Amino acid sequence: MNAEGLVEVVLPGRVEPEGLRIRHGAVPAPGPGQVLVRMEATGISFAEQQMRRGRYYDQPPFPFVPGYDLVGTVAATGEGVDAGLAGVRVAALTKTGGWASHVLLDAADVVPVPDGIGAAEAETLVVNGITAWRMLHRTARVRQGQTVLVLGANGGVGSVLVQLAHAAGANVIGTASARHHDALRELGVHPVDHRTEDVPARVRELVPSGVDAVFDHVGGAGIVDSWRLLAPGGTLVSYGTASTRDDEGSRQWPVLKLLGRVWLWNALPNRRRAHFFNLWAGRSLNKNRFRSRLRADLTQVFAALERGDVTPRIAARLPLARVGEALRLAESGTVAGKVVLNP
Repeated sequence: MNAEGLVEVVLPGRVEPEGLRIRHGAVPAPGPGQVLVRMEATGISFAEQQMRRGRYYDQPPFPFVPGYDLVGTVAATGEGVDAGLAGVRVAALTKTGGWASHVLLDAADVVPVPDGIGAAEAETLVVNGITAWRMLHRTARVRQGQTVLVLGANGGVGSVLVQLAHAAGANVIGTASARHHDALRELGVHPVDHRTEDVPARVRELVPSGVDAVFDHVGGAGIVDSWRLLAPGGTLVSYGTASTRDDEGSRQWPVLKLLGRVWLWNALPNRRRAHFFNLWAGRSLNKNRFRSRLRADLTQVFAALERGDVTPRIAARLPLARVGEALRLAESGTVAGKVVLNP
């Protein structure tokens, strides 16, 4: 049905970035309720960095095609799908499968991208934008005049989070290495160097009474500092275990340990709340509700982009064939924003 042919990236097992394989095949046809999307941009998120080490909490068995999200154009529609979707640029959250030139998706899982937003720009805001928006507005419910602390403020999620928090009228403190501080100041962030400064001590100097929310993707022992920095009524949102990325042993244990800690903190009468944020929560219980919330939140994120509240930060763009190099770059910690893959 398509002369182009399918190109996809396969993660064969626990390998270095250079061990990823390129596989060629026939472009599939959409079945009932499906659309075929010609990928225009996909990206590298922290999830894939964990997956190649076999350390993502619920990754599928090897081998598989990674790719947490994508933006592309609907190339064909299956039976029962509005034919008017063909030719429309859409975004989708996939968890796996996005690192491919063509991807089959349920039509109910794609969200139209507004006209005037480029594929790469939109891509930087799919998983990162939804995660940041939900943590800020649904989980922590940050309000104007509050103060928040964002760990890794130059990262994929962090850079969106600080912009959305600033747009919501919050005071933002963000941790990052010194080379990113000027860029953060331009976004209205008070930067703290996590490499050379004692972050808890510095935050207490800036906000003696504590902060209203902490967004922590690091996990590990440092999560206790994040909890202690909260003001009464404050919220800790933990959304990752980056500190254990290179560890050996059980991939479930760091998450379970974190969940146990969160449960214990919430059981204590201390006027503060802790959450472990899971983007996929509720999907298995009510798929339609999950989809409608996803559509609503991504629509809000794209509207924030159109208003200028968020500027997409593209660290680099590389073709799918150079995925090993792209993954190596994303893992280096030297870039700000998202490494985007094009077909």
